[in-house]
Amino acid sequence: MSTTVLNECSKRGHEQVSFFHYPDVGLKAIISIHDTTLGPAVGGCRMRIYQSEEQALDDVMRLSEGMTYKSSLAGLNLGGGKACLMADPRMVEGREALFKKFGECINFLSGRYVTAEDMGTNVTDMMFARSKTNHVVGIDPNKGGGGDPSPWTAKGVFAAVRAATERVFGSSDLTDRRVALQGVGHVGMYLLHALREAGAHVSVCDTHDSAVREAAKKYGATVVTPDAIFDVPCDIYAPCAVGQTVNAQTLQRLNCKIIAGAANNQLSDSSVYAMIQKRNILYCPDFAINSGGIICVAGELAPEGWKESWVKEKVERIHETTSRILDESKASGTFTEEVAIALARERIAAAKAKKEQ
Repeated sequence: MSTTVLNECSKRGHEQVSFFHYPDVGLKAIISIHDTTLGPAVGGCRMRIYQSEEQALDDVMRLSEGMTYKSSLAGLNLGGGKACLMADPRMVEGREALFKKFGECINFLSGRYVTAEDMGTNVTDMMFARSKTNHVVGIDPNKGGGGDPSPWTAKGVFAAVRAATERVFGSSDLTDRRVALQGVGHVGMYLLHALREAGAHVSVCDTHDSAVREAAKKYGATVVTPDAIFDVPCDIYAPCAVGQTVNAQTLQRLNCKIIAGAANNQLSDSSVYAMIQKRNILYCPDFAINSGGIICVAGELAPEGWKESWVKEKVERIHETTSRILDESKASGTFTEEVAIALARERIAAAKAKKEQ
């Protein structure tokens, strides 16, 4: 970034960005805390190869801000945070040592940040970190946790897809609807299962051959290359991989009526708002519809511990939240993401005002 980190924090509203470097275990990490008005910052730990440290910093800051809005809209008393590990997610040797060191790093933040699994990480990784810190959720169900939150993320996105199809096509019935699903990792595969059960025709892509082979064999999905997914004629484009796949270039190629997926930071930036509206595409804000995962892990922080009924009830509300955002957007002419951010900020502002009384 051309500006200093502190200036960037001030501009974006972040409270804290911390850097950790332990070359003996190969750890290069950034933890970003956006806002803790509603509670401790909770957000997953992403592990991926970045083109530069600048890209990693931008990613983790954008993701942590999205977590603030995600938790607020989900009605959780949690703030927004995120961590990124600049390492190959396929690494095997030294993985346990790396995550144990990461757990030690979390302790330096004194409970202001609570981590969980995310892209490139899993329950086993979190258990390694958990051996060094208590500030971890998404842990093994045998240890009192909710386990992998991916199924719950997919459930929430599926509920939002139904809300969107109701408004665009007049019915939530997905029979014979065409979906272009970008990414069939943990969440994407669960979403594929739900879509196929509902009768949708799904085209998929992924950078991992094993994933698309499973999608084709197990669910009868049509496989296309990662680049070709943008050209698939469809009713719904569902981005479920890396962020910023909806941009000025891909929007010229997308042939869909709805964008609704599980990926974070799907839009390149706010400059594409007008382009999406001009194309008459209904965009479901990612942080509003993919909150099933944070709801799942938040259940571990509840006074009575993780309960499926508690998680299920909150995930089912995603349909209602999505419907409200879409309806308010239509009534006001305001882009859906702007509506969602405003609703999230209203709750945070109310909490802040109450604290100041």
